[in-house]
Amino acid sequence: MVDAIHPPDATNPARPQPGPAPAAPPVKTGFSALEIDTRFLGMVGAFALICLAFQLWTGLRISSSANPFEWLARGTFLTPRNIFNLTVQTVSVAIMATGMVFVIVMRHIDLSVGSLLGTCSAVMAMMQTVVLPDWAGLGLGHGLIAPIAIITGLVAGTLIGAFHGWLVGYMMVPAFIVTLGGLLVWRNVAWHLSGGQTIGPLDANFQLFGGTNGTIGEFWSWVVGVLAVAATWGAMAVARQRRIRYGFPLKPLWAEMTQGAIFAGAILGFVAIVNSYQIPTLRLRRMFEARGEVMPEGYTAAFGLPISVLVLAAVAIGMMVIAGRTRLGRYIYATGGNPEAAALSGINTRLLTVKVFAIMGFLCALSAVVASARLTFHSNDIGTLDELRVIAAAVIGGTALSGGLGTIYGAILGALVMQSLQSGMAMVGVESPYQNIVVGVVLVLAVLVDILYRRRHGERI
Repeated sequence: MVDAIHPPDATNPARPQPGPAPAAPPVKTGFSALEIDTRFLGMVGAFALICLAFQLWTGLRISSSANPFEWLARGTFLTPRNIFNLTVQTVSVAIMATGMVFVIVMRHIDLSVGSLLGTCSAVMAMMQTVVLPDWAGLGLGHGLIAPIAIITGLVAGTLIGAFHGWLVGYMMVPAFIVTLGGLLVWRNVAWHLSGGQTIGPLDANFQLFGGTNGTIGEFWSWVVGVLAVAATWGAMAVARQRRIRYGFPLKPLWAEMTQGAIFAGAILGFVAIVNSYQIPTLRLRRMFEARGEVMPEGYTAAFGLPISVLVLAAVAIGMMVIAGRTRLGRYIYATGGNPEAAALSGINTRLLTVKVFAIMGFLCALSAVVASARLTFHSNDIGTLDELRVIAAAVIGGTALSGGLGTIYGAILGALVMQSLQSGMAMVGVESPYQNIVVGVVLVLAVLVDILYRRRHGERI
């Protein structure tokens, strides 16, 4: 019997001995410690080269000097105004590209996104100009018009997307055929809803999602930027603690600090650029006159972050959380990697298909909000060829057409690359047919490079 006053020690076999202390998590060394996606890093490098090339080209067109540094200094592609416009123009395609990642990862395709955007835009435009003011008696400019119109458009897009998913998942109709039919059907449904006419101007509150008509100003842009940096660093700290808890390999502190500095520099640098874009004096004067005030002499103000860019940021964060932190995301990637094994493991792949296409429809409607708000009206050609731009953005961003592989941030960067090419070529006077040729060549080259990369690293093509 063990003595209660003198508990057993190491010399007493009756006392249980403590087990060995848990080993410290291994620490990575070298360049691999940064855990950089080399494919994504290559895309960033390609985007930087595109920006540099158009900056030099635009400088060459307005400079008579033979000095390349003067071309670089006088170029107009990397000015705050053009960067602001470039990001605003990218938002609509980028939002849909995040949803297209899930669709392609599931080994499907959606050719109807541009037409669905048009239908949702027409629904929201009719709600703002006919249904709510005339039929519901709210009157033009009522504060509820924009929220109700947006909710109606989002519901319509989600239901249409779910209908596509039902046809694909439960009726077993190939997604190519379903969405090809949707491309034709929904484009003409939009035409029917609008009577073939341009509808506008849209509600003033609705236009806040369009870019220059809706920004948060210089001060609040810095506030958002600082909060974004704090949230990023907080997420990195939580991830490090999680690695320690489960004994996963750790990044050295220098790698963590380097990544944190890169993220902070990118976020705050972008905020500084958009805050450098000043509101034109005439527009400022009209804003003061609308309030019954006189603009002070020498007064200036910056646009700041567009609300549409904040919407894209929210969508990107939400989609990345779904992809990496939820059961739905794990099911999507598992099904795309091996549909038969996923079904045998108990995943309801048919319902999952409905969910993925419903998400795609919701994002098409959200893109319709941004696109029509930027134009300030609904036009019959809104969203035309967006399906090709969206698919190209996802593929250029590294999403494998064979399924199972793809990233949200890659698709957003792919959309930015696409828009940079088109905007840059327009700035230097390249005609539209040649712009499409270049974009097509870039798309094929991106897929070829991706295939060669996967072969080299032994990945499934």
